[in-house]
Amino acid sequence: MSSFVSKKALPRRTFLRGMGAALSLPLLDAMIPAATAATKTAALPVRRLGYVFMPMGCDQSRWTPRGTDGKLSELSPILASLAPHREHVTAFTNLELRNAYPGSHATSNSSFLSAAKAKHTESSDYYLGTTADQLAARQLGRETQLASLELSMDMLQTTGQCDNGYACVYQNNLSWSSPTTPLPSEAHPRIVFERLFGEGGSLIERRASLRQRASLLDWITEDISSLKRQLGPADRAKIAEYLDTVREVERRIQKAEADVTQSSLPPDLERPLGVPASYTEHAKLMFDLQVLAMQGDITRVTTFQLARETSNRTYAVETGVADPHHPLSHHGNDPDKIARMAKINAFHVSLFAYFLERLKATPEGNGTLLDHSLLLYGSGIGNPNVHDHTNLPILVAGGAAGGMKGDRHIRYDKPVPLANLHLTLLDKVGVNIDRFGDSSGKITDLFTPLSV
Repeated sequence: MSSFVSKKALPRRTFLRGMGAALSLPLLDAMIPAATAATKTAALPVRRLGYVFMPMGCDQSRWTPRGTDGKLSELSPILASLAPHREHVTAFTNLELRNAYPGSHATSNSSFLSAAKAKHTESSDYYLGTTADQLAARQLGRETQLASLELSMDMLQTTGQCDNGYACVYQNNLSWSSPTTPLPSEAHPRIVFERLFGEGGSLIERRASLRQRASLLDWITEDISSLKRQLGPADRAKIAEYLDTVREVERRIQKAEADVTQSSLPPDLERPLGVPASYTEHAKLMFDLQVLAMQGDITRVTTFQLARETSNRTYAVETGVADPHHPLSHHGNDPDKIARMAKINAFHVSLFAYFLERLKATPEGNGTLLDHSLLLYGSGIGNPNVHDHTNLPILVAGGAAGGMKGDRHIRYDKPVPLANLHLTLLDKVGVNIDRFGDSSGKITDLFTPLSV
């Protein structure tokens, strides 16, 4: 039964509803009131913050941008795939996570978003700190269906101790809503899709409802038709493109499930059942789900873990490198091993470049989703061979509409806390706090003042 109610100006939080489903809408012209004093304020884009975690550091010689002019005019080999997005990207050299020492994979993972020192324990008395994404979610999540969205590529939730006497919880989770509350991430595209678009009942009930039909969109066709009759040509085109994207993402999820059902091969133990067999396709699907979540304003805060620290995943198909990632990262300064590790680093960055392209290709208001987002990409380890947490590989992307300069390489002569960057990004999305972790101040040259 249709539940769409006609209004002269659609509220930003408009949904199309059907049995077990609720489809949020992208920003439409019809959601902006006709020319009034409030028009300028109503048209301002929402603020979004996203984090993408790359495990086990990198080959810094192939990561660090070339040149000394402070620009990205000569991208390094690992960053080469970012060339089409240079004007939206800033790279940093010599950021550090001092609280991650004495140095481990567990503390790389746990300190990346918390800038806090993890309690050294193998038991359940773990203690860390509230992560930057959750500080943002407390404020930005007040107006969205989901306060935040935590995603990963691995469902391996190991218990006990995983690394140098640290509980596995530190490697399993990037996001912590309090020092004692880690937030588990989701790697299964179907479950993420249901979380974004399912409605009513328990998770099991929503899942059963969604699987009983060919498509989520089948149950809201009446609402779609009713809505389109009230929209202008530009908004109808936006709705059509958005629905095509939802339908295509759902089709890819269904295909992955069908492939698992039909396959007689044993599943990859690091890959949840019902996800694409290809790591690349799985990662792109998870990025596309984030784009949908942002486009529909379902959430404004996301985290995505490309792999856990100490992951032994191989990327032979994607890179031609058959070595498991973790052992390869302990390269012993062997040039051949370092070169192979760098190929994995470049592959991970290329996935981030895909995310930027998808955001840039999605119009919103007077810009794009990329213009209206701030994204931090990087790792909590610098040189993985020695488990150090200095000179971290860090990028910030997006934010042109928010004043981020882009096409820059900010290089520090002495180590500067990564917490300074967290504090700066939080401030930019409206989370005003004096300190975060071991911060010593904000980064003042990342943004230009916006004209009023």
